[in-house]
Amino acid sequence: MSRKWIMVSAICFTILACKKTPKDQVILPINTMKLAMWDMMRADEWYTQTTIKDTLNKRKKENIQLYEQVFAIHGTTRKQFYNSYLYYETHPKEFKVLMDSIYAYTEREKAPPIPPPVKIPKSQR
Repeated sequence: MSRKWIMVSAICFTILACKKTPKDQVILPINTMKLAMWDMMRADEWYTQTTIKDTLNKRKKENIQLYEQVFAIHGTTRKQFYNSYLYYETHPKEFKVLMDSIYAYTEREKAPPIPPPVKIPKSQR
């Protein structure tokens, strides 16, 4: 009797352990997180600049709408983003990789584009 009970318990435990995690619990990969955080920083900067210039225009919660647009663009939810952010904050090595990749991305965005090569006619060579 106890053997059957142990076997049934083991099977139930295995089935419960193999259940899928909800979409909100999935941690975003570093590349997705990098792009989402970059867009959120840009949205924050735009919001800050426009509210400083136009103090009469009350832009309450417009930054939250901007965040929701960023989440929609990157195919994530607010909860999934913040769960991922908390995960990266509690794992310093991964967080450093994330921050370094955001920094490298911003440097690439700031760099002027490389002009295409100029074709020199054969007569001038």
